Amino acid sequence: MAPALRALWHDARGDWNAAHQVAQEIDDETGAWVHAYLHRKEGDPDNARYWYARARKPEASDSLEAEWERIVAALFART
Repeated sequence: MAPALRALWHDARGDWNAAHQVAQEIDDETGAWVHAYLHRKEGDPDNARYWYARARKPEASDSLEAEWERIVAALFART
């Protein structure tokens, strides 16, 4: 499984720490996007803002669930 999907899988299972650990190891824009989402979920908007910029994505303002689904859809579209 691709690391970004693995991070989101951990998140979906309620294991934010495992998701964050995996996301930290992904050194590309996809990893930054997942990282941004996770910090947004954590309630740390400043840190999330930093990671959205690294991902070259606008800051999400919709629900966390919608963003999670958007990231997963984008990842599957690449495979």
